[in-house]
Parts: sequence; C-alpha cells; structure tokens
Amino acid sequence: MVSVINTVDTSHEDMIHDAQMDYYGTRLATCSSDRTVKIFDVRNGGQILVADLRGHEGPVWQVAWAHPMFGNILASCSYDRKVIIWKEDNGSWDKMYEYTGHESSVNSVCWGPYEFGLILACGSSDGAISLLTFTGDQQWDVKKISNAHTIGCNAVSWAPAVVPGSLIDQPSGQKPNYVKRFVSGGCDNLVKLWKEEDGQWKEDQKLEAHSDWVRDVGWAPSIGLPTSTIASCSQDGRVFIWTCDDPAGNTWTPELLHKFNDVVWHVSWSITGNILAVSGGDNKVTLWKESMDGRWACISDVSKGQGAVSTITDTQQTEQ
Repeated sequence: MVSVINTVDTSHEDMIHDAQMDYYGTRLATCSSDRTVKIFDVRNGGQILVADLRGHEGPVWQVAWAHPMFGNILASCSYDRKVIIWKEDNGSWDKMYEYTGHESSVNSVCWGPYEFGLILACGSSDGAISLLTFTGDQQWDVKKISNAHTIGCNAVSWAPAVVPGSLIDQPSGQKPNYVKRFVSGGCDNLVKLWKEEDGQWKEDQKLEAHSDWVRDVGWAPSIGLPTSTIASCSQDGRVFIWTCDDPAGNTWTPELLHKFNDVVWHVSWSITGNILAVSGGDNKVTLWKESMDGRWACISDVSKGQGAVSTITDTQQTEQ
C-alpha cells in the first residue's frame, strides 16, 4: 500500500517541472518555470529551504543529483539552453560549471553511474546529446552526439554500470567489465541506445514502437541479473517495457504496459528496479509491478494534489 507521507510547500511562483530526492532521501531539489531551483531539507517530515538557486533565464525542466561520493552536486537544465552544475561548499551552493553548448532548450539531464566518475548526459531540442565529464581541477571534457534525434531529444537515462549476467557468470575475484551505455527518447518517436567504444559514442540500437514523441525513458537498476529492462512513455499515451536477455544486447522485445487516455510524461523505476511509477496528463501517478508470470499489474494509483491513494483490486485491473 502506498501512502502520502509528506507534502512540501515549495513557494515556487510557477509550475514545478521536476522534484528529486538525493541519495539519502534527506534533501529534495525542485525546479520550476519561475527559473529557480530550490533545495529543501526534508528530514523527519519537516521542510527547511536550504538554497534558492538562481542562474537560469528560462523555465528549468529537470534536476539531477550526483552520487554523494563526489560531494553535494546537483545539475539543472533549462529552456534557456544552459546546463548548470551546482556544488555545495561549507553550506553554501555555487555554480561549479555552466555549459552553453546547445542551440535550443535542454530538456533532460542524467548522471552516469558513479563507477565512471562524474559524467552527465544532456538531451536537447536541437537534436544533440552532450556528455560532460569532470576531468579534475575544475575542468570538464565535452563530447557531443550531433543529430541524435531529429527535431529533438526529450529524455536520457543511463544503463547500470553492472554488466547483465555478471552476478551469475562473474569468476570470483575478477573485476567486472564496465561498459558506458545510455538510452534516449526523442521527437522522432524513437528510443535509441548509445554505447561508448574507444572513447567515441555510437548508436547501438534503435527501438521502434511508439507512434508519437517519446517523452521519457528509464533504464531499470540492475544487480547483474541476465535481463536488461527499459521503460519508455510517449505522447501516444502508451508505456512500453523493453527487455533484452541476450548478453550481446542486440535483441530488445517490447511489451505494452498500458494504453493511457492521455499523454504520459514520466516513467521512474524503484531503486530495486521491480516497480515502475508512471505519471501523465491524467494527473495521476500509477505504480506497476511485474508478477511471477511476467505480466505487469497496477498495484496502486495516487491522484496528484489530492493526497488520496487507492489500491487497485483484481477486478478493477481486469476491467482496465
């Protein structure tokens, strides 16, 4: 059963586009059309505004926390074509780096697994995806995949560093072989997989199932089991679960999770990778879980803003 345990009054002056908890679940970052990013301490059900970050000149679409081993670092991206990386030093937040290499709105930012160091993927409406890597001494290396998605890229999500099947196949004492990979979704209705080979980024797979813009993609966390899983959602109201069982990663099979009556904006995996949260234009968040027979079922839905939670019964599930 899902319950609403806390609501946060952010005092944003316009629509909130994203809200992300940090690694420990003690801080919440929010961003808004009011051009600000806010950070709250939300320990013990309270809320204390600890930072009000101003640096963007347009609506801020997304925020992303880096892994805490690098300190308190937050990335934000905006309609103003900028990506700003913020860092906390002795209690005060300042700009660590500002990236202005895109020609249009930057719609999505996602930090890579900590095993790769500080690396940020950024997807933009100019169709390009940028990879920003911290090389030390306040320097950032920039690699750009031009024309990754025609008309624009809406979302990026990293694959786990853990190679599929390594939990079972890994010889003891041997270090796992890490591969940098991520998935993106765009206005060309495509989901694309990217892989780094010899320092260069190459398109690895092109997944086709959606009939309208892909709004969000999420690569499920993994502990090294043989199956890789990706969720994608679209303007077409559909959410697909893509799975790949072959170690080479070449064959991906789509399964329709559900057809909603409205645009689906976001998909988000639980930390264990077995529950998927879906939110869309119907103002609801639904939670989905895979059953033992491999079928996905809705286990609860939350009406946004109401705090009301209902658990879907088996009869309702069959009616849907």
